[in-house]
Amino acid sequence: MERAFSQRFACIVGAPRTGTTSLAHYLRSHPSVCFSRPKEPHFFSRRDLNSLEDEELRETVASDYLDRFFPNRLSDDDAILIEGSVTYLFAPERMRPILRLWPDAKFIIGLRDPVEMIPSLHQRLLVLGDETVRDFERAWRLVGERKAGRRVPRSCIEPQWLRYDQLGRLGSHVETFISVVGKDHCFFVLHDQLRANPSSVCLELVKFLGLSPHELADTSPRRAGRGFKIGWVQRLLMRPPLIARKLLAGSAHRRRFESLDRLQKDRPTLRMLERARKQILKWNEADSPRPDLSPALHDEFRMLFGEEISKLAKIVGRDLDHWL
Repeated sequence: MERAFSQRFACIVGAPRTGTTSLAHYLRSHPSVCFSRPKEPHFFSRRDLNSLEDEELRETVASDYLDRFFPNRLSDDDAILIEGSVTYLFAPERMRPILRLWPDAKFIIGLRDPVEMIPSLHQRLLVLGDETVRDFERAWRLVGERKAGRRVPRSCIEPQWLRYDQLGRLGSHVETFISVVGKDHCFFVLHDQLRANPSSVCLELVKFLGLSPHELADTSPRRAGRGFKIGWVQRLLMRPPLIARKLLAGSAHRRRFESLDRLQKDRPTLRMLERARKQILKWNEADSPRPDLSPALHDEFRMLFGEEISKLAKIVGRDLDHWL
């Protein structure tokens, strides 16, 4: 346990759909990086550990987090533990336990123009089964209803992701986040810069993390936008009902929620079901429709998020006029 907390620690957080999968792919291939399994544990955003005393905090994180999500930790003291839960940007107060355990923790914050990010997130939530309204503009108009707890799909495990208007307020989210963790702990990655010059961004990133430069031949986006043929099939396998969750849930869900004893058991039946599940999901894949925002909705977005973008530009010290 002591060795794990003596190693360095970093998180990729930020706006959803900002190329964080590409960054995770790059860092995962570095010989000094031990990346979490799955990529997004969401552990610290799901659990408020602020009230725990130091010893209880260390024991809880060692058993419920490190043993679960970093089962093959590197023994090298120079190794760094990294995970990629984008939700952490929206729960800054829950980052304090991380800094108590790893005072030099680093946070890689992915950022993207909300006008691109929010429709892309909507499509991703459809694939995950958290969203059921396929037309983006119609889903956008439901924000008020969902804020009041209405029209939230039963398959949705985190209703806050359907608050598209709040997720786009990146200036305020980043401002609050760095007020908790400190700006010196943060590295900002703009989606358009990552897309235009991934090698340069990755070189700056490893320098920030104190790692040696590492070449990666393929720095292309790891997760292209994709859709599905049949909605109920997608939701059944991605967000199965509670009665069928133990059989139909994927390995990432089981690693997040099952006990360690169950995870460590060799269960051939579940492995067979997992293979069948992946085959059905592959069969159900389809091209993702490109969101076509109306001029009126474009204008609405610019009005709603204009000040947030200006605030973000000042915080990160980058020119974001092209977003506006």
